[in-house]
Amino acid sequence: MVEPIFDYQFRLILIGDSTVGKSSLLKYFTDGKFAELSDPTVGVDFFARIIEVKDGTRIKLQLWDTAGQERFRSITKSYYRNSVGVLLVYDICNHASFEHIPLWMMEAKRHIEPHRPVFALTGCKMDLVNNGTRREVSKDEAKAFAEQNGLHFVETSARTGVNVEEAFNMVTQEVYNRIQTGEYQVEDGWDGIKTGFARPNSLDFNLVVAEPEKSSCC
Repeated sequence: MVEPIFDYQFRLILIGDSTVGKSSLLKYFTDGKFAELSDPTVGVDFFARIIEVKDGTRIKLQLWDTAGQERFRSITKSYYRNSVGVLLVYDICNHASFEHIPLWMMEAKRHIEPHRPVFALTGCKMDLVNNGTRREVSKDEAKAFAEQNGLHFVETSARTGVNVEEAFNMVTQEVYNRIQTGEYQVEDGWDGIKTGFARPNSLDFNLVVAEPEKSSCC
């Protein structure tokens, strides 16, 4: 018998303007703590974590953190195609970062086609609002945009951990649901979804002890 390490692997990508909180969001999700000091992402950073969806299926997430600066666009574009889930990240205290979300979404769709990715509109830095910083993107405005474009929506804080798990879980669950309905399939040459692999479970091995040969003497 074998014990599954994970049943599927999904590749998710985080996109959005520079300094909106993409790296902090990922580091909290993978390390469970807020990174007080975070250097700007140069090109693409990689993270990974295994989670379980509602029926207990184990999913390995390959998480790609992209740089928001224009000069890195040629690098990050190559990572779009093999992604099945996209977190569109903005800063709720910076309206300009929200205004750029349609451009980020259009770019992702263009490079991921013909596949149809799962999108989640993800607002960051809720903790700043709770500490007195002026909110520039209302929850109603963001929710309305998400509904108009068929996106999942959540507001998060990488400092306090509020809704960080939810942001990734909702995308993962939706991708898994689409596999179950047959909309998504594992395809050769596409790394958005891959099947997992298993390892032998040593506890299930049967120890066979040879019996001593019976004497043939009379």
